[in-house]
Amino acid sequence: MAENDLMQGGYSIFHGTMADMTYPEVAKAAADGAVVLWGLGVIEQHGPHLPLATDVYMPAALLRRVKQILEEQGIGAVIMPPFYWGVNHVTGLFPGTFEVRPEIMIEVMVDLIKSLKKDGFSNLFSVSGHGDALHNRTMHTGLKRGGSEAGLNAYFVGAPSFFKRIGVDAADGNVLATASEVDRKSKYFDVHAGEFETSSMWGFYPDLIRKEVLPTLKSTDFTIEDLSEWRKGREEAVRKTPHGYLGDPAASDPKMGAEILLNHAAIVAEAIASKMKSKVRA
Repeated sequence: MAENDLMQGGYSIFHGTMADMTYPEVAKAAADGAVVLWGLGVIEQHGPHLPLATDVYMPAALLRRVKQILEEQGIGAVIMPPFYWGVNHVTGLFPGTFEVRPEIMIEVMVDLIKSLKKDGFSNLFSVSGHGDALHNRTMHTGLKRGGSEAGLNAYFVGAPSFFKRIGVDAADGNVLATASEVDRKSKYFDVHAGEFETSSMWGFYPDLIRKEVLPTLKSTDFTIEDLSEWRKGREEAVRKTPHGYLGDPAASDPKMGAEILLNHAAIVAEAIASKMKSKVRA
């Protein structure tokens, strides 16, 4: 599967989602037992070279590929329109970053999950496009409460190391930990609008990258102490990363970025397929 095949809808985050389906098509998908895929991102600054919606665009491309892999294995899937108003504790003071209170995000998630149950869906698998720990803990709480109140199986899909970092128990019933994770080794920390995120955006959304800016962006070369200071957020984040990125965006490579996303999609799809097959065996 070539990465360009995932971009037939251009840059629309609704492309390939339920938003482009008719209601009879949604009803049939639910009746046929399709799983629901949901990306939760945010609108926040991503340096002088990436668009504010980076954390929404990337899970959109990821889930389009996950859907394809699942359907190749006989597992029907629909993609829920992405959630893009989220928690931005770290980058909240930067222009262009929108903030939603955690309690509001949870309430909206619960209502949306209840809507899925009303339509007849039973299994929801969500991925995060955003690294903020508070955002992801809020996401987990929303999925847990929404699934419980709606009577729907709601899972947060991610790598064990990710859940460890954000303080969520990987053994929790609403967590689906992947068996492996994408290798993103670098000499220094590269966690926000750096080499890896810029590479993937460049691989799938090349026209949204301010490529002329990339050569001017110096690597931040953060140590663990620098990263800890940055994660305190707000004034500390602005002080530590005044240009809004953490990593080495100038080293980005679109081919590598496309490979990272496609490998990540295969890992996520494998976890979902295993979960659904275990339900059938049970």
